[in-house]
Amino acid sequence: MQDAATADITANVARAEKHIREAAQRGAQIVCLKELFNAPYFCKAEQHDRFDLAEPIPGPTTQRMQALAKQLEIALIVPLFEREAPGIYRNSAAVIDADGSLMGVYRKLHIPDDPLYYEKFYFTPGDVSAAAQSHEVPGFKVWKTRYATIGVLICWDQWFPEAARIMALLGAEVLFYPTAIGWHPSEKKEWGATQVDSWRTMQRAHAIANGIYVAAPNRIGHEDEPGSDGIDFFGNSFIADPSGRVIASAGEEETVLIAECDPAEIESTRRNWPFLRDRRVDAYGPILQRYIAG
Repeated sequence: MQDAATADITANVARAEKHIREAAQRGAQIVCLKELFNAPYFCKAEQHDRFDLAEPIPGPTTQRMQALAKQLEIALIVPLFEREAPGIYRNSAAVIDADGSLMGVYRKLHIPDDPLYYEKFYFTPGDVSAAAQSHEVPGFKVWKTRYATIGVLICWDQWFPEAARIMALLGAEVLFYPTAIGWHPSEKKEWGATQVDSWRTMQRAHAIANGIYVAAPNRIGHEDEPGSDGIDFFGNSFIADPSGRVIASAGEEETVLIAECDPAEIESTRRNWPFLRDRRVDAYGPILQRYIAG
């Protein structure tokens, strides 16, 4: 679902609940909120007091959402600023099943650092070492909810094809990308349309390359930041099918997107575009290097 956020945390959560109820009434079985859904995008500046926005998982917001998921019998993806421990904060997404159970947490792996996106100041990246030691897939996990097997990645993660491919190999049928992406107002006239097109194209390519559904809910609205022009979050949330067709999309308005995701489409697409079959896994060792000189 696509909406804005204000400094009123209570109002943001109440608005999200209203949209979740609307989605459920319209037949949605899995609902994903935007990145850091219950607060303004606070990473526009490096301010220590903004760590106070974080909360534990499980915590008050996830507990409220668990009760809502159970009542409505829907699965929920709830992206939050997580306080894991003193000095360890994460950009996370809690995954809640339709019985209200907290299935787990995905913690954003790729952390950007750009003007007005100072995420490295706030977020510890998702851990890979523990998973690697236990012979799991480092940093990645899918969840078998009541309705579908889903994967979750967050915003900057959406630009990395390796992450999407691993999620598909783990069995994700729908890959969710909760997002907070927008324009620097001074660049909007020259680069705005290109940026939106690149953002959508990259994720549609993940759908095509992996034969899965992709859903990307973004935020909307202008958010100020003293000493800057702030950010215009551009919305344009969408859902793409396994062949990359956009089956639901939004502009820059507040809205709830609904689309039917048929598992048979995954099977049919992969039979016709058998990219997973023809992968040369014996030849891809060099991808584990940062750069191959010469």
